[in-house]
Amino acid sequence: MADGLDWESLTEATSGAVGALVSTTVLYPLDTCKTKYQAEVQSHGQRKYRNISDVLWEAISTRQFLLLYQGLGTKNLQSFISQFVYFYSYSYFKRWYLQKSGAKSIGTKANLVVAAAAGACTVAVTQPLDTASSRMQTSAYGKSKGLWETLSEGYWSEAYEGLGVSLLLTTNPAIQYTVFDQLKQRILRKQSSKVMPADTKSSPAALSAFSAFVLGAISKSAATVVTYPAIRCKVMIQSADTEDESNKDTQSKNPKTMVGALSSIWRKEGFPGLFKGLQAQILKTVLSSALLLMIKEKISKYTWISMLAFRRFLLIPQKKIKSH
Repeated sequence: MADGLDWESLTEATSGAVGALVSTTVLYPLDTCKTKYQAEVQSHGQRKYRNISDVLWEAISTRQFLLLYQGLGTKNLQSFISQFVYFYSYSYFKRWYLQKSGAKSIGTKANLVVAAAAGACTVAVTQPLDTASSRMQTSAYGKSKGLWETLSEGYWSEAYEGLGVSLLLTTNPAIQYTVFDQLKQRILRKQSSKVMPADTKSSPAALSAFSAFVLGAISKSAATVVTYPAIRCKVMIQSADTEDESNKDTQSKNPKTMVGALSSIWRKEGFPGLFKGLQAQILKTVLSSALLLMIKEKISKYTWISMLAFRRFLLIPQKKIKSH
């Protein structure tokens, strides 16, 4: 049983999931401010938030700063599961491709396909958690509901709102991790050409924390700029319905499709609205991804050692059974 597991993929998945957990927790208030700012679609004179700092100041001035953490548990669960599934799928598909093709390294086009496939697997598993997290973050302060209550509202199909956009956005991590992986391989090849390791079967080579941080920032910036209009549409579709300021008894319904979201943005904010909040998105995602990849690279060796020890522990009972 132990030999049947893909231990290298499991190591990648565990390291990525732990990195996601830490980065999500550290940057969560920024993520909440960003999401609230992106979800608002109003003409210039009716905007509640002029920039992301207005969201933060509202929480501070009303002494509700801790409510910026509403939905943190769900977001952490979603981040942990999504990164575990993504890194495991990415590593598994990559190894499968190399075995089937007989190639020594994976090219850019193949890497994009592998990353997109891993992203699609991740979306299929975590979409309800992603929707619930967005609704919690965009709810009025103090009015956020629990995970089960949030998902139980309306029909279960609503938990998959924005699924089409999410599948489209699999190109985001595909672009990010392709750029990161290609740059990483170039750096590691240069390092290995200078110093040949004595034992080629040792733990996988890893980047320094600074190199991983820089490469993570570069790769995520490129992916975010390319896919941002779709990112904002997804936030609008998944956000909680807001009260109409002119009539407290009515709620402003959010668009449920990407076409509806684009139409709403174009009608109320024009072309610049497609990129409203881009700076905040880049700041948050670059810091998050860079921190995630830095932590992943630094703990990958320790995770590898732990997996080898766990594998040996699983093999001991099997050896005893065979000896009898």
